[in-house]
Amino acid sequence: MKKTYIIGEIGINHQGDMKIAKRLIDIAAASGCDAVKFQKRNPDVCVPEAQKNKPRRWAGEDMTYLEYKYKVEFGKEEYDEIDRYCKQQGIAWSASPWDIDSVLFLEQYNLPFVKLPSASLTNDALLADCVKRFPKVIFSTGMSTEEEIDHAVETLRQAKAFYRKTDPIGLLHCNSTYPAPVDELNLSAIKTLAEKYPDFEIGYSGHEMLLGTTVASVLLGASIIERHITLDRSMEGSDHSASVTPHGLFKLVSGIRELELAYGDGVIKVTESEKPVREKLRG
Repeated sequence: MKKTYIIGEIGINHQGDMKIAKRLIDIAAASGCDAVKFQKRNPDVCVPEAQKNKPRRWAGEDMTYLEYKYKVEFGKEEYDEIDRYCKQQGIAWSASPWDIDSVLFLEQYNLPFVKLPSASLTNDALLADCVKRFPKVIFSTGMSTEEEIDHAVETLRQAKAFYRKTDPIGLLHCNSTYPAPVDELNLSAIKTLAEKYPDFEIGYSGHEMLLGTTVASVLLGASIIERHITLDRSMEGSDHSASVTPHGLFKLVSGIRELELAYGDGVIKVTESEKPVREKLRG
């Protein structure tokens, strides 16, 4: 079995605090994740007009929703430090750009991939621009119809051919509810996606409370795993309740690595450890 690429999604769970971001990077690196990922937005562009002035209480302060979005947004100084710190800790990092401004911002860093959120699956211009500017693109399929996924796949295929990119594009099965109900995960869709898009690298972006379902997704063919991570599920913010705690992350990564070891090649044979047992019991 190919080694699974595991992404610890920090997103905005850093709360706009670099100390929290570094603690999450440390935890992801220690647990054996291959990468951590953040989210990058221009709030003026990404926040719908109808939402900008809605009241929001954050960290004991009253503010608008737009002001809140700026509170949890990192800029160049913070991302320069993230870049330096991840190199020091020996873990890759990336981010999800939610708009073209953020794509251009992230281009200054030598990122191994960018990952587009389910919300951007129908944004053809953003999909194509990411293919143009980064070595690898991964995207999630949450809250999308089969027709919308087909269209996104074709957009990415055309962009990949036009820009002569060779790395396979990653396509992650996903349910966009936070947290996702277990009876709506539809993990069988991982096989469906693999059969329908054989030229794509299929994975799973999980938002459920459980860990076993994510490990099971690897058995179904997911070669990229993404899970949100947090210091504490009770922290303020919309993503924490669907995130994996430090202890849970260690369990999740070790569970996936154990599955990779146990998977085998499917050939029926007497193993080395069985040979002395066979000799003793059968002569």
